[in-house]
Amino acid sequence: MSSASGRFVIVFNGEIYNHLELKQKLEEQGEAPVKGWKGHSDTEAMLAAIDAWGVEKALQSAVGMFAFALWDNQENTLVLVRDRVGEKPLYYGWQNGVFLFASELKALRKYPAFAGEVDREAVNLFFHFGYVPAPHSIYNGIFKLRPGCLLEINRNDIAARRLPAPRAYWSLESEALAGWNNPFPGDFQEASEELERLMLRAVKMQSLADVPVGAFLSGGIDSSLLVVLMLRATSAQVTTFSIGMPEERLNEAYYAREVAKHLGTDHVEHMIRPEEALKIIPRIPEIWDEPFADSSQIPTHLVCRLARKQVTVALSGDGGDEFFCGYSQYFLFKRLRSLHLLKRLPWETIFRMSAPFMKSGGSKRRLRNARAVVAAWKQPDGQALCRYWMDKFRQVPLPIEDSVWAPSDREIPVFPDVDATACLWDAAYYLPDDILVKVDRAAMAVSLETRAPFLDHRVVEFSLTLPPDYKLKGNTGKRILREVLYKYVPSPLVNRPKMGFSIPLSRWLKQELRPWAEEILTDRPALEEMGIDANGVKQLWGEHSSGYRDHTERIWIIVSLLLWKRS
Repeated sequence: MSSASGRFVIVFNGEIYNHLELKQKLEEQGEAPVKGWKGHSDTEAMLAAIDAWGVEKALQSAVGMFAFALWDNQENTLVLVRDRVGEKPLYYGWQNGVFLFASELKALRKYPAFAGEVDREAVNLFFHFGYVPAPHSIYNGIFKLRPGCLLEINRNDIAARRLPAPRAYWSLESEALAGWNNPFPGDFQEASEELERLMLRAVKMQSLADVPVGAFLSGGIDSSLLVVLMLRATSAQVTTFSIGMPEERLNEAYYAREVAKHLGTDHVEHMIRPEEALKIIPRIPEIWDEPFADSSQIPTHLVCRLARKQVTVALSGDGGDEFFCGYSQYFLFKRLRSLHLLKRLPWETIFRMSAPFMKSGGSKRRLRNARAVVAAWKQPDGQALCRYWMDKFRQVPLPIEDSVWAPSDREIPVFPDVDATACLWDAAYYLPDDILVKVDRAAMAVSLETRAPFLDHRVVEFSLTLPPDYKLKGNTGKRILREVLYKYVPSPLVNRPKMGFSIPLSRWLKQELRPWAEEILTDRPALEEMGIDANGVKQLWGEHSSGYRDHTERIWIIVSLLLWKRS
């Protein structure tokens, strides 16, 4: 789309939720297009804002999820932009003298100049995390634009085949530091009231659409609060969607059903059959486009497919865990820090003397867990602790040549409170590179648009000003979210241990998926081509398939990488 002045041309992916406000502001300032608006699109409003105010001021005024490319005919400059938290993807880089950019790697692969050489450092990071963190991609020379960043490339850069460094127009790290140094001045009750106001505004804005809108509902804190606010924001009937798991210990469907019944939503539930989940696995490389090993991708895709049968837009609770301290490891981190003096004990001697008495599988597992806890104690700060805990191979030899690794060169602040630091680390890496990748690709594969009100940047910025005990106190996480939710939903309906969104992958790998997994894991030429030690993989698979040790996450990482390579 071209701007009214003819100066700018934009290719846009995403949604500007406050485009009506932008239009109104432009009209009030006398800066709306002279010939009037051509239509009602958010892209036109964003382009007019850029035309009137410039790129960075327009970005500061925009509320939304987006990735776009903007060509400036006057300056002969290309600007690539990604939203603040990283809901929408954007890849870019030089390949054989050609500058390429796209929202999907599969689009880049179609270009004749695309080399497609695998980046070994990215493979190493993938083994540690189960995803490829920005700014890396799986390909040499191709990068992910980081959340909250823009990249400006001019004709001199093009001529020199140069790649300028991106710069931030919004920084999670800066906002976190500002919030820590200038905390919310009110008490807990005032904070909960302000959070409810901000969340209601976000939900109202994101519920506006000219197509049917629904919501994912697990029956947990985040999704239940989201549905409560949707019911307050609209007079229309709200449709909610949930997926049931084949194993009772993983099944959240009952809780979602009870919350939906209490709130009076039009609830749609589907119980996953193992065979339909297994059918998705060969499609994983096509859907996620680069190696991705979060196995909850399978039920996520199924619930998106279920929702798409009735709605075009679905609201999700993504971001609630990272910005309001919801993951169970945060409780553990706090406990570890409170017992940090115990790390001075001679643990290696204790473990060495205990090992001969650990005969059973259960006792060996407890010894491994104890070693993991002691290693966690030894981490110098919350950031190192979080990074250690997220490493899938923290207690197992890596079956590839390892290197000194780090997710990227981001400077994540380290706060005195371990939970605040860990939450920020997850918001910087795990949220945009795992959670949001999982949901965006799963939804886009069925033409469903997902929106996440917790990621409205005003909600995010407010969350970063909250004192840590407003989020986690004792063993209770998401404390302030609970305060808002309990006004509308009885606490017994939603008070339960966090279950996640898991499938019985460990059992499937040993049973239903065993022949398929075994064929992939014993493909020695493919393993060697990717630099993977076939003997190390053989040991991992033997221990897992025999039941000696659970290597589910590690096996899934290797299988996912090889499945992607085959595609």
